[in-house]
Amino acid sequence: MLNKIEKDLISKTEANKTRNIKILYWGMAGSGKTTIVDTLYRITKENQKDVEPVGDLTKISMSSGATLYFDRGIFRSTAETKVMYHVYTVAGQKRYSPLRKRIFKGTDGVIYVVDSQTHLLEDNIESLKELKKVSEGRLIKEIPMIVMLNKQDLTEVISEQIFKQILKEERLWYEPGDELSLWNPIIYKTCALYDKKKDIYRSFAECLRRTGLYLLFGNGQAPEKLQINS
Repeated sequence: MLNKIEKDLISKTEANKTRNIKILYWGMAGSGKTTIVDTLYRITKENQKDVEPVGDLTKISMSSGATLYFDRGIFRSTAETKVMYHVYTVAGQKRYSPLRKRIFKGTDGVIYVVDSQTHLLEDNIESLKELKKVSEGRLIKEIPMIVMLNKQDLTEVISEQIFKQILKEERLWYEPGDELSLWNPIIYKTCALYDKKKDIYRSFAECLRRTGLYLLFGNGQAPEKLQINS
C-alpha cells in the first residue's frame, strides 16, 4: 500500500523533483523519542523495508544524552527514490517550547510518544496539550497523528484505554458517524530498545501511509472515505 501511495505522489510531482515529507516525533522529555529513531534507523538499515536510511542520524544532545535541540534522520523510499522522509524529534524539556514550535513548522505527520510510566501521566497530558496548541487545531483534520505508548516493557504502565480517554477529552478522538473517525490515531504499545523492540517500524510505516493519503487524496487534509475508494 505504501509503495502504491508513493508512486502516485511522484506521478503528481513536477518532473525530476523530489517529494519531501516531514515526520515529527513529539513527546515529553525522556519518553524515548531518540531511542525510537535510533532503533528505526537500525531496523531499516539491517532489514529490507519500504524505506531505507540516507546517511547518518544528526543528533544535538547534552552530556546526559538528552536531546538538546533535535534529532534528525532522512529516509528514502526503496520503491520511489524521489520520495524522501525527513524525520525529526523535538527536545522535550519545558525550556525548549519556542524551539519545538519552530521545528513543528511544515510537519506533514506526527507521531506522539507517551512515556507509559503511570506516575508521568500528567506530564504526558501537558505535552499533548502543547502539541495541540502548536498545531493550531490541525491535528487529525489536516495532520495525521499516530500514538506510541512507549516503555510498555515496564511495570505500572498507562493502558490503551486510559490514553484513548485522554484523547477523547482533548478532542483528538472522534466517535463513529463522524467522518474524521476514520482517522482516529492508532495507539501502538511499543518498546524502543532495540533488543526488545516492538512496533517501532510498524507505527512509523502507518504514519507514512496516512501522511501519503492526506497529501494524495485530501490535498493536505483528512480525505473522505469516498475519495480513497475512488
